Amino acid sequence: MSADQPWTIERICDALGTPALSTRFLGEINRAPAHEMLAVFAKWQGIAERLLITAQRVIEAKAAQEAGLPIPGEWTDITDKVQAEAARIRARQAA
Repeated sequence: MSADQPWTIERICDALGTPALSTRFLGEINRAPAHEMLAVFAKWQGIAERLLITAQRVIEAKAAQEAGLPIPGEWTDITDKVQAEAARIRARQAA
């Protein structure tokens, strides 16, 4: 799917990637009153665009990992925060 292709209902369905999402989109677009159709279309176009971007990032991350390279992007290590929260929850449950 090329980025320069115009967005159509069919292209959005393809980009959504799952029958469940496509069905949900088609249901919304089919039930939308005429004056709301462009807004519904724009909403789902945005969802489809974000899914395509995310899918590309996953492919790039997987390729980097398989090549033994660092995964691209900015990552924040929150291990200490997660462990502290888990300890707090365990302490509360023990009380």
